Amino acid sequence: MGAVEKQAPPAPAVSRTPMMALLGNPNCGKTALFNRLTGARQKVANYAGVTIERKEGAFTTSGGNGFRVLDLPGAYSLTAHTPDEEITRDVVAGLRKGEPAPDVVVCVVNATNLRLNLRLVLEIKRLGLPMILALNMVDVAKKRGITIDADRLSQELGMPVVETVAVQAGGEKSLLRALDMMWPLPVSQPHALSAIDAVGVEATQREVRRILDLVVSNPASGEDRLSEKVDDIVLHPVLGPIILAVLMFLVFQAVFSWANVPMDMIKAGVDGVGELIKGAMADGILRSLLVEGILGGAGSVLVFLPQILILFFFILVLEDCGYLPRAAFLLDRLMGGVGLSGRAFIPLLSSFACAIPGVMAARTIQNPRDRLVTIMIAPLMTCSARLPVYALIIAAFIPEREVYGFLSLQGLVLFALYFAGIFSAMAVAYFFKRALGANQQQPLMLELPAYHWPHMQNLALGLWERCKIFLSRVGTIILTLMILLWFLSSFPGAPEGATHPPIYYSLAGILGRGLEYIFAPIGFNWQICIALVPGLAAREVAVGALGTVYALSQSGDELAQSLEPIIAASWTLPTALSLLAWYVFAPQCMSTLSVVRRETGGTRYALLMAGYMFALAYIASFLTYRISLALIGG
Repeated sequence: MGAVEKQAPPAPAVSRTPMMALLGNPNCGKTALFNRLTGARQKVANYAGVTIERKEGAFTTSGGNGFRVLDLPGAYSLTAHTPDEEITRDVVAGLRKGEPAPDVVVCVVNATNLRLNLRLVLEIKRLGLPMILALNMVDVAKKRGITIDADRLSQELGMPVVETVAVQAGGEKSLLRALDMMWPLPVSQPHALSAIDAVGVEATQREVRRILDLVVSNPASGEDRLSEKVDDIVLHPVLGPIILAVLMFLVFQAVFSWANVPMDMIKAGVDGVGELIKGAMADGILRSLLVEGILGGAGSVLVFLPQILILFFFILVLEDCGYLPRAAFLLDRLMGGVGLSGRAFIPLLSSFACAIPGVMAARTIQNPRDRLVTIMIAPLMTCSARLPVYALIIAAFIPEREVYGFLSLQGLVLFALYFAGIFSAMAVAYFFKRALGANQQQPLMLELPAYHWPHMQNLALGLWERCKIFLSRVGTIILTLMILLWFLSSFPGAPEGATHPPIYYSLAGILGRGLEYIFAPIGFNWQICIALVPGLAAREVAVGALGTVYALSQSGDELAQSLEPIIAASWTLPTALSLLAWYVFAPQCMSTLSVVRRETGGTRYALLMAGYMFALAYIASFLTYRISLALIGG
């Protein structure tokens, strides 16, 4: 226990509750251990001056000793290269203003990959703070045949070493016992940060290898050999990119092929509820609100839930089985050609769900210029909010037929739209590379986990979380905007002798006709212009807005028809193609711009993002509309 014995003699317990810091590499199970310790006794805020999340909680050991616990951002080294690592370094070293150094540091390591984790442990040890090493995921290590001599490791490091399984109930008990054994905690101050650099990186790595040779028995398992054989194919410089492209292509085929039945069921359910309301209520304002406003708007978005869940099912499967890090490796060379590294792959992939987590995930990119460029192009990835718009227009204007006997034409168009977003992001990244100045390409270092079958529970939880997020948006943001839009579309009523539908004379109609002067050159009518405005809050709201607008624009039997045949009869094909082009570059939703403002420290880049995306959207729509008019006519 050398690291602890070198501290000052134990002092009487202080009156304040001691602070324990949880620290470790990303994906080592640190946050799972934090949740296991604290349960519901935790709070989330941001560190002062930055948008990085701060999670703090409290717990009591079996011996009755109370602790506060801080879950620090993941770090590979205290030689900070990213904002997350800077926060971790400053907190451990006691450099945050008004925040003393932690009383004890628990360094959580992945027992299946000590080679990557021990460098950070040795660096923290040089600061001279009381430490405990938590060997997490020991159950997984044992299954892989990895044997770790915890007692010998404790002797070599000079600190207590405990085994934990953070994902299991009771997996934290050994840590709680170790904390009780250290009580009362010694009073100590961290050494200067220069102590970390007292030993070079190469010497640290030699020490890591020496310790591993003494304490770890790591035979090559069948799982590892199988992963190597699969990687010979998956990471092949020619076959690898082809396999990746085919996988993505099949995903988008499935989005249309598998979703038809559940979509028809939801559509029939929404229509049935609408008919019940019509039959039970007299014609009037309230019935109009329920049928044309709420069901016509929110119901038009809800029908696309199956397609979103199918898309995320495949993404979660690829992530859980270990393929996504390989995809980042394959794309590193391509992304390097436009000034990015493979590190940008995960933030950009996250943006397929929503640009907000993608923008926030860019914190892990070391180079500031690369981080900024990744933030600026993240919204060009086709987020799930665009999918309802794409699906609506494709279903209305693209025939449901097979190409070459087995490919869905609608799936091909959707694949092309996603590819257009990726291609555009790479082109914009290349432009920013030239505008901001080229920098030396940094090598990509990734841990490639062994392949394994996806965990069904993880898939189910991931899909349930995605479903809850979508439904919460339908029930809050989208529903609120649909009610507001219904009000603006219903009042004031049509004047005597009106020749147009009442919505034409409403506040929304006046706004739409005013915007039509701007958007007429790209083929948008006043109904589309109305839908674009609430679409700034959330892109999928545009579908609900179209549902409300066209429900109020039609009369008689047309009200019973779904939105697809209505727009198919109301728009020309060039207009539909123009709107698809618009949504490839659609100006960003307000919530994303707000996050960009926080992440970049000002409004400059948020305004730049909104401006360049609007310009690209207008230019792309103009060219699409004019070229399609010339080729196929209106």
